[in-house]
Amino acid sequence: MGLGSFGDRLANLRIGGARYNSPWTQVVILGFVAFCSVGMFSALSNLGAGGSQDTQLADTANGVLYGIFAISGPFAGSVSNILGPRATLSLGTIGYSIYVGGLWAYQIHGTRSFFIVSGAILGFTAALLWAAQGSIMMSYPLEKDKGRAFSIFWSIFQSGTLIGAAIALGIQAHSTLPAVSTGVYVAFLIIMLTAIFTSWLILPPTSVVRGDGTVVEIQKALSPREEFKGYAMLCKDWRMLALFPMFFSSNYFYAYQGAITANCFNGRTRALTSLLTGLGSIVGSIFIGMIFDYVPFKRRNRALVGCAAVLVLNILVWGGGIGFQVTFKRADGKFDWDWTNPKAHGPLVLLMSYYIADAAYQGLAYYTMSAMTNDPFKLARMAGYYKGVQSAGAAVSFGMDAVKTPFLTELLVSWLMLLISLPLCAFVLYKCRDTNYDVERVVHVEELEKSAIHGGALPAGHHTANTGAIEMTQDADKKDLPPQMTH
Repeated sequence: MGLGSFGDRLANLRIGGARYNSPWTQVVILGFVAFCSVGMFSALSNLGAGGSQDTQLADTANGVLYGIFAISGPFAGSVSNILGPRATLSLGTIGYSIYVGGLWAYQIHGTRSFFIVSGAILGFTAALLWAAQGSIMMSYPLEKDKGRAFSIFWSIFQSGTLIGAAIALGIQAHSTLPAVSTGVYVAFLIIMLTAIFTSWLILPPTSVVRGDGTVVEIQKALSPREEFKGYAMLCKDWRMLALFPMFFSSNYFYAYQGAITANCFNGRTRALTSLLTGLGSIVGSIFIGMIFDYVPFKRRNRALVGCAAVLVLNILVWGGGIGFQVTFKRADGKFDWDWTNPKAHGPLVLLMSYYIADAAYQGLAYYTMSAMTNDPFKLARMAGYYKGVQSAGAAVSFGMDAVKTPFLTELLVSWLMLLISLPLCAFVLYKCRDTNYDVERVVHVEELEKSAIHGGALPAGHHTANTGAIEMTQDADKKDLPPQMTH
């Protein structure tokens, strides 16, 4: 059975009131793809230096990773629009397994070069994964559900971080070694390999039907020429320039936080730190998602309230970070605190709080882009641009850490960039419409043949047309389209 017929069968699957081709199901599956790939990678990163003792080597590998990511990211959305989300996601997960293999090889054989090369490979493939992820998460749900869609995706994804950290903690619980054991890498590698195959469970946007009977997209793919035109238009959008500081700073602080984790804690306490930061990310994503979808205002005002909440949260958490950081310097050397040491308790809570603020910040970035359009092709380009610029910032930050920049300097640079970016984000949100349904093409299933959505299951009360409907083609934009509709 080919992938096409397999996908059609999945699109038609219904269990009770739940449809496989609903946006919620697709976001959940997407979360599990990230759970098994990026979540495990995040768990390793939160161990500090990837769980090794060589912080400088980890900084070099991550600098290469994010440098390649920065170059690949802006074009990854175009690749996703041409190949489709399933193929792009599957290719995107491969690099995570290779990266863990590089860490494992370094721990056993001391092969530094392979670890650095694995970082370069991951930089390219991760750009593909995040471009496809952004398009799916931001375009499949209804506008009123986009905050919760982020919460669901981020919570499942970070549950990978949480469970990965729990695996590491279980293996390391009775160890006082400064680095994690090779068993941790083997466990992570096995989990990451499954993501390559689960990516194919994602449906393309042509098969996804929202709860109100609208189809995400009726065009299967874009040609390279059309994609080039779309990308050129993105580069001319003033909002992308205004959001550049936010995107650049959104992963900048990971190098600093990873460095102080490696500096302060021993191996098993770093595993506990990873678990707590995963938990913090889940809390932060739920917090920001509820603001975006449940505050009783129109979308623009809900978004501005969310932006203000993120600003206050980052002032409180990073202010506490300064209070901790002024108590020691990088030159003081490694502490290797165990969790039984009372000195470790406050920093553990602080690091969890950093990730509460981080999840809220990431949620704000995604919500801002999703407020600008509902078009999956445009959102794929935006997601690629976002992750590319984000990775450029991360590459700079890991380079800064690799040359032993004072911890306090790293903290201040990271925090100030966050504070500068938020007013610009608020300005973009202020200029966004309360809805894009009245300015963008909206197609209901009632205007399509059953074959156009691959025979997919439909929401209650909706049915496809029998005559005079639009047929799905590779070049659907050249067909006569139905009139624009509002909800």
